[in-house]
Order: sequence, then structure tokens, then C-alpha cells
Amino acid sequence: MPGIVIVGAQWGDEGKGKATDLLGGRTDYVVKFNGGNNAGHTVVVGDQKYALHLLPSGILTEGVTPVIGNGVVIDLEVLFDELEALSARGVDVSKLRISANAHIITDYHRTLDKVTERFLGKRSIGTTGRGIGPTYADKINRVGIRVQDLFDESILRQKIEGALDVKNHMLTKVYNRRAVTVDEIFDDLTSYVERLRPMVGDTGLELSQAMDAGKTVVFEAGQATMLDIDHGTYPFVTSSTATAAGAALGSGVAPARLDRVIGIVKAYTTRVGAGPFPTELFDEWGELLRKNGFEFGTTTGRPRRCGWNDTVITRYASRINGLTDIVLTKLDVLTGIEQIPVCVAYEVDGQRFDEMPVSQSDFHHATPVYESLPGWTEDISGARELSDLPANAQAYVRFLEERSGSRISAIGVGPDREEIVQLHDLVD
Repeated sequence: MPGIVIVGAQWGDEGKGKATDLLGGRTDYVVKFNGGNNAGHTVVVGDQKYALHLLPSGILTEGVTPVIGNGVVIDLEVLFDELEALSARGVDVSKLRISANAHIITDYHRTLDKVTERFLGKRSIGTTGRGIGPTYADKINRVGIRVQDLFDESILRQKIEGALDVKNHMLTKVYNRRAVTVDEIFDDLTSYVERLRPMVGDTGLELSQAMDAGKTVVFEAGQATMLDIDHGTYPFVTSSTATAAGAALGSGVAPARLDRVIGIVKAYTTRVGAGPFPTELFDEWGELLRKNGFEFGTTTGRPRRCGWNDTVITRYASRINGLTDIVLTKLDVLTGIEQIPVCVAYEVDGQRFDEMPVSQSDFHHATPVYESLPGWTEDISGARELSDLPANAQAYVRFLEERSGSRISAIGVGPDREEIVQLHDLVD
């Protein structure tokens, strides 16, 4: 049965949660395989809006087992705050499974993240300050704390001591902050142990066995292709693998078991944080997209940078991820715009680039080459078939599809669950 990967094909915030929810009726497991609580999904169910930061969006779908994979870094306070908030709203969270190999975000990771960003000043990356990067750095440096370590107090204390030997020197001598004690970190982490214990296991084994039994598993990426640590706009990226390859790395499931890769593309483009963004708008059009699309971060509340759709990065994402399908979201936000520019190439120092420049310096200085398409004024939120869309909206969709390298299989025409035009089945 299918192993389906859902990835963002831009800089994040494309609507991956809604795409996961679209598959919910035929999905048995939804796996978050990278990132932490530095990004979020907003899912609208009826008149209820849910903002998820750490939990997989599949937790909102009855019958689905949500899984936090080994590639995720977990802030335990955020985890239990989210679980309690959902429980209070009547959501069943009892099926959540957490990999024993996932790494833990501690208070010293959050502190280091914030003080490092301040220290960098104008060279800052624009992180969320939630300790994500420092936790991944500890993972790579082999001084991280994993979920399984919480169940062995002797090992846990040793690991905290080893980590703080270096970090307290940095905090006190470089950043002029107070030292962190072993006991305060130990006491904080062990306070979650009994609540955490029933959720933890070998999730890679569980997922493989589920697929052997014919279950459908959806792998849900945090962030997006252009924020991937290897393939994004480095150094203005996240600290994990946010592309389709990360689904195998971050879940413990073999790559050969991944059958489909669905890329989520917003009808325009947004970005949060620092870094190059060729189609960014600094005028009334950017404000219009931000206002009509309610472009503010689910996790941070930061206003998103907004620009026209960029088919160059969509083609790049299609190639990097091996996209089999695209879900185009927020088409309704463009309603009422008389002429809609679409970026089809870049120009750098008089040279045209139809594909992503290999040099980040070139990308930083890229000027978009636009083609403009006629817009539409009709309300499209009630459309359920492609033919229900105005002719110009249909033409816009087909134009993006032709230049994106993958077929468009669904179109978001509003924020609610049912406000979708489905062109192709995303499971069969």
C-alpha cells in the first residue's frame, strides 16, 4: 500500500496540513519526519481552526495514528501543551506514537538559539529562537539527548553533564549569561517521563509492519524544499532535511517504500525570515496578498514576505523531490487581481536563467522574468470541478502546471476542508 510523502515546494507555509487532511479518509498513519515546533500547520475543520506546531496534522483525523519520527526534535513542554489543548477541544490524542530516537530540545538549546541570533546582529538567520538549530547541532556532534535517554536516569544525567561542560563556557564567557545547572535540566526533563512513556516506541518498525499489513502511511514534512539544509537557500535554511529524502531518514522506513511525492505550492509565494526571495513584493500588491491570504506565521505570528508565484523554484522542487503530484493552494487569494504576473525565469547581470542558478550569489541578485496572465473577479470558493472555475482561473492553473514539471492534482479554493477542486486521486 502507498507510502505518500507531502513536502512544501516553496519556502514553507504552503498549506501542507490541508493536503494531509485531504488524504485523511484513506490514511492510517501520518508521520512528521523532520523539524520541530519552529513551523506550524493551520487546519480548518468546519468552523473550528486548529494551529499545530509540533504534532502531525493527522492527529485531527479520526482513525489515523499520528507519529513523531526520529528526525524530529521535540520540545516536551510544547508537546504536552498541544496535547492538552487538543484534548480540551474534544480531540482524541491517545494514539500518538513517538520515536525513541527523536532528540529533545532543552532549555539551554533555546537560550543558545536566542543569544546567538542577537550576537549575529545583521548577519542573523531569522530563526524562531525555539532551540531547533542547536538541538540538531548537538545531534550531529553526538552530544544530543534522545527520548529514550529519559528512561535511564543515570545515562540522562551523564549526557546533561557532558553537554553543559561546553555550553556553560559559551553562555558565561561568550554571551555573558548565567550557567545552567545539571539539576534544573534533569528535573525538567524527568518531570515528563511518566506521561511520555506510553507514547514511545520503535516507530520505524511499527510503520514498516503497518505497510506490510496494507496500511497507507503519509509522511508529512515540516518547512519546505527551499529551506532544506542541503538544497535550500543556504545559510537561510532550517537545520533538517525538509525534502522527500528526509521521509526515509526521519522515519526509519526504507526509501523504496515511498510511492508518491506530493508537492504543495501556493498560488503565489511567501517566505518567513531572512534570505533571498526574487519575486518579493514591497508595494501594495504584497500587502494585498498578505491581507487576503492572512499571511502571518502559525507558530511565530510574524508577517510573511509575499510575492508572485515563482515557477523556477517549483521546477527545482519537482526535480529535487521527484514530485508525482502538486496541490495548488490559496488560488482564491488571487481573485480580483486584473493581471497576475508569474515568474518564469531569472535574469542575473544580463544572463537569463530558466533553472535555479547554482550560485547562491547569483540567486541573491536574480531579477524575475515575468509573464502576466489575465485574472478573474468571480468567487471561486464554491468550485468543486475544474470546469466550475472561471476560464482565466483555469488558464492560470494550466500555465503553472505546464511550467512546474509535475501535474496539478488538487486546487485549494478556500480555507475550509471541502473547498477543494480535485483533478486526480492522490492515493490510487
